[in-house]
Amino acid sequence: MPAHIRGPALALVAAVGAVAVVGCAQGSHPRGTGRPAELAQATQEVRAPLPEGVEARSFLGEDLTIPALPRDVEDARMRSFRDAELALEENPDDAGALIWMGRRTAYLGRYQDAIDIYSHALSLHPDDPRIYRHRGHRYITVRELGPAIDDLRRAADLIAGRPDEVEPDGLPNARNIPTSTLHFNIWYHLGLAYYLQGDFAAAAEAYRRCLSVARHADAKVAASYWLYLTLRRLHREDEARRIADGVRDDMDVIESGSYLDLLDLFKGRRTPERLLGPQGSEATLESTTTAYGVGMWYLLDGNKDDARRTFEQILADRDQWAAFGYIAAEAELAGLGSR
Repeated sequence: MPAHIRGPALALVAAVGAVAVVGCAQGSHPRGTGRPAELAQATQEVRAPLPEGVEARSFLGEDLTIPALPRDVEDARMRSFRDAELALEENPDDAGALIWMGRRTAYLGRYQDAIDIYSHALSLHPDDPRIYRHRGHRYITVRELGPAIDDLRRAADLIAGRPDEVEPDGLPNARNIPTSTLHFNIWYHLGLAYYLQGDFAAAAEAYRRCLSVARHADAKVAASYWLYLTLRRLHREDEARRIADGVRDDMDVIESGSYLDLLDLFKGRRTPERLLGPQGSEATLESTTTAYGVGMWYLLDGNKDDARRTFEQILADRDQWAAFGYIAAEAELAGLGSR
């Protein structure tokens, strides 16, 4: 977020910066198997105070700063930010207004500020699963997996027995059609947090729940992709194959084309060379997503050298550090370092 933004939203952030995390589910979360102790240590180290201007610390111990945005993208997101700010001024205690303020703040790369806003929102609305879902997502972004799992498990408890609802997109897709729901996003992000932590058994359970509530083709493909990888990590090859076979090439996807292509790769219908997109300073969210899948194709095939090389190429572009593929590549490298 540019330094010239000093409106009511940042005043709110300053006021709630010291608010304690509320409503988190209690209890420990077993890590399971699949990643070495170094990653467990890395996921705890990110909780240390961060230097000024640093939004997160990677699993490899590197400081991560606000990602650069193209000027036109930043301008558009700033307009939406100011709209959210005005809505919050009119209804400062409204849960929806607070959620949108957090989302718009996060879209500008101010993830710690967004977490503070969600924490403040939970002090007012401690039983709103939407807020836990969004804060859990941003805890994943800043590599704090323990708090992310706590939040997302709490959200899952709160939605039990409640009807699902479409979740509006903050960054609409090409057709301006929302493809996910609240229940889907809770289970999806919980599965990812467990996956990154190396608890693949818990990740598989969460992704199965996620797949069971997927309504749109995009949601089904995305959940199937992560569940496939998770089952492969658990050496449950037959189950993984059935999940991949359940995804058809003719599914009408809007946002999940990369996941569809990657599942084709794992089915043997594509080659990794044809899937890899721009890397380095030219990398995009899509090419980062695809590159992680290609790295996993190498890794699951026993080719650790090409897997490591692919994961390292992903990390060459710091502007994509908030992407799930980037975060997962970090986790793989933190694990591969001791193998």
